[in-house]
Amino acid sequence: MGFLKKFIRNVFRDEADSHVTSSFAMLTEEQLEAHLKVARYGDFRLTDAVRPSYNLEVVPRQGFRHDTYRDDQTKATVPVVMAAASTENLFDLFMELLDPLGPSVDVVLETSHTREGRGHTDMYREHIDLPVLKSMLYDYEDLLMNDGCTGIAVLNPGIPLEVQFDEHKLLVVYGADLTEFEEVLSRSGLRCDEKLKFITEAEHVHSSSDEYQRQFAELRCRLGMDSSY
Repeated sequence: MGFLKKFIRNVFRDEADSHVTSSFAMLTEEQLEAHLKVARYGDFRLTDAVRPSYNLEVVPRQGFRHDTYRDDQTKATVPVVMAAASTENLFDLFMELLDPLGPSVDVVLETSHTREGRGHTDMYREHIDLPVLKSMLYDYEDLLMNDGCTGIAVLNPGIPLEVQFDEHKLLVVYGADLTEFEEVLSRSGLRCDEKLKFITEAEHVHSSSDEYQRQFAELRCRLGMDSSY
């Protein structure tokens, strides 16, 4: 097995096999290593969790835009704000976005550590005090920031509002009135750009490790979630 195939299978999880062929298959080890070391694009810095395609179909940059989520079953639509922030601001911004959810929240941990290909497994925890959750998440900042197979969603179903910090380290907020969240993003220096493209909208690869999988299991246990995933 060549280096690239080992890289894809053992270290990085690709979004689609056809994408690997189109962008990475012809790279030398030196080209691949050089590409993966690039974390800064202009004034935007990526975490270690994900890297864009070799041909940079989408160049990562900071900002936010609006979208709409459509439920296929109920046909309901929910306003969405999606944001990308540079590493030095990202985790604090995520934490600040949690405040409008209220004093008690539900938590969903998302993992694709054990999945071969697309999709992830969700684990749910109801009714946790937000200050307690925040304290716990600070203990796992490295995991949440740099593991490309870990995501988290925090929500208040009674409002309802939801904040996601996904595997790509994008911030996604769902809710009927997102004004307060938009103000948080703007105060953090993010500008609204409805033409903004995110790293998820083109080929990209995810990074993980056995150590991050262990940390994920530890966080799951601290949150009192079922271990059978």
